[in-house]
Amino acid sequence: MSEGGVKGIPDGASVVTPRLFCRDVVAEIDFCKNTFGAVERVRRSGPDGTVAHALMMIGPAMIMIEGEWPGLASRAPKADGSSPVVIYVYVEDVDKTVERAVAGGAKVLFPVENQFWGDRIGWVMDPAGHVWTVATRIEETTEGERRDRWSGILEEADPGTA
Repeated sequence: MSEGGVKGIPDGASVVTPRLFCRDVVAEIDFCKNTFGAVERVRRSGPDGTVAHALMMIGPAMIMIEGEWPGLASRAPKADGSSPVVIYVYVEDVDKTVERAVAGGAKVLFPVENQFWGDRIGWVMDPAGHVWTVATRIEETTEGERRDRWSGILEEADPGTA
């Protein structure tokens, strides 16, 4: 606890909370609601009356949607799809979630496929330019199984390394 008995991490808060900067905050809120079933907890307007901030919950995880602000260095992603950050989100059904994302204007960057570590994943770029890896666990694997499968993938990629 900090001075005054206030908890340093508020009850119900995620320890790590992504903040997604967007040009159209309302569109990103709607995308998250329609694609991931996100629940809006807070919405705040900026000085010009447009929505400037929203606090959303995707399952137990918090995510903030932010408008660009003069004086802050953070900006919305460029339209070319380049992003230094990819958000990895687990869902109950990756295939249906990616379908909803596409219906909401997302572009598929990598199609949904099973992965060696036991997840089925697909990558999408939402209309605001944020990149999401959408995943569903389909198999529990051991570290040994993951290591062996990864070695096999490397050998397929470069048979001369075997």
